[in-house]
Amino acid sequence: MSTLIVINPNSSHTVTGGIDVAITPLRSFGIPIRCLTLAEGPSGIECQRQADLTIAPMLELAAAQTDAAGYVIACFGDPGLHALRDQTDLPVIGIQEAAVVTALTLGQRFGVIAILPHSIPRHLRAFGAMGVLDRLAGDRALGLGVADLANPHTSLDAMIATGRQLRDDDGANVLIMGCAGMASYREPLQEATGLPVVEPTQAAVSMALGQIQLDLSHKPQSTDHA
Repeated sequence: MSTLIVINPNSSHTVTGGIDVAITPLRSFGIPIRCLTLAEGPSGIECQRQADLTIAPMLELAAAQTDAAGYVIACFGDPGLHALRDQTDLPVIGIQEAAVVTALTLGQRFGVIAILPHSIPRHLRAFGAMGVLDRLAGDRALGLGVADLANPHTSLDAMIATGRQLRDDDGANVLIMGCAGMASYREPLQEATGLPVVEPTQAAVSMALGQIQLDLSHKPQSTDHA
């Protein structure tokens, strides 16, 4: 049966496992979902160079999935998003793009919880390309790397404090978790801040399932009107 393929471009099976758990409710729609880890990727993607180096092996991994019905690139930054769309006619969703689109339906101004300060410039480049900078309340970094997110005793407290800053100081009324490694913390973060919280892989998988079910594609088949 055709399957939605979710690719984690870093090599952390812990991150992939967290993604797999986070998207469990979406399996009830009936389309199989398979989460893959890119063995050639870094342990965590924390800068533009690391993101760009994952693109070629990620494209190869995607091409090897002969039962694919669509793809989700599960890294906030969407490395290889347009390259994979060039490679396939199937739906391809990046979690950053999907998270922002989803956040815009939940509030007027969105705030992003980033991992490290040098993640923020690549976020801002993407938001500028999307034309949504006027809806961005703020983008604040935790000062934690991807591997650090696995420790709930430090990361959840930092995420709650940062979420409250985005709410109280920046005026955000919806939050985006700026890394797939944060997936397990959505519910406690939402409860602590009182704001809707978008987990980007959940947003992307939801969008991909809809496109698969409706037979939508970024490369629609041409119609002969002759």
